[in-house]
Amino acid sequence: MCLILFAWRAHEAFPFILAANRDEFYERPTAPADFWEESPDLLAGRDLKSGGTWLGVTRQGRVAAITNYRDPASLKPAAPSRGEVVNGFLRGREGPEAYLDGLAPVAGRYNGFSLLLGDLSGLFVYSNRGARLAVEPGIHGISNHLIDSPWPKVVRGKAALAGLLGEAGGPSPEALLDLLADRSRPPDRELPDTGVGLEWERILSSLFIESPSYGTRCSTVLMVGRTGQAIFVERLFQGGAPWMTARFNFRIPLRSGIELEGASVHVAS
Repeated sequence: MCLILFAWRAHEAFPFILAANRDEFYERPTAPADFWEESPDLLAGRDLKSGGTWLGVTRQGRVAAITNYRDPASLKPAAPSRGEVVNGFLRGREGPEAYLDGLAPVAGRYNGFSLLLGDLSGLFVYSNRGARLAVEPGIHGISNHLIDSPWPKVVRGKAALAGLLGEAGGPSPEALLDLLADRSRPPDRELPDTGVGLEWERILSSLFIESPSYGTRCSTVLMVGRTGQAIFVERLFQGGAPWMTARFNFRIPLRSGIELEGASVHVAS
């Protein structure tokens, strides 16, 4: 993943809303999102090169998504796939904090990442280039740095998500997918300097990325309502054009029948 926008307990009807773009080289083989044959409760796309995933959710309400931390100077070509980190949580039974306790001692083996994970009781963000944080209610964004780093695409995406949450009835999956399709680029003076050169900083600065060899491969929306109803929509792209949209609806059981709490819109700074 290269962009994760999410609202946690910031909307009355949908306490968890996630909208994310996966950016990858076009040649890397990928399977569309579906429930996995060997893990029938796990809904996710699959990286067919390394076997992992970048974003997924289970019927029990476990959710995880990962972004690369852009730092080419520290790249380790032989590092294991970061998709293992997502798989480990989604296919496991440990709670979020226990899983992160076990991950921290080995996190340095991987290239840089920021990880969002949790369940309906709480969300956490962990980076092997930063710290572990419990997610506060509000609207947040993660790109190829730490949570809520003020990169232009994160600032723009969070503001657009806040606007959708403020509309009557809340956002639709289609509106969230439209948000993720934003190809506008900020002026050069606002770009971060991550060591990839100005031309690539420009290419990577938009919410939706296009280039001859690398770009947005899919956009994913996950919405979880107060009674546990889950909506998962994935739109796949070829050469920047949509070619397939998959939709899934299921219900996540809530412990003791307690409804999830919503809240008013708040954009985290």
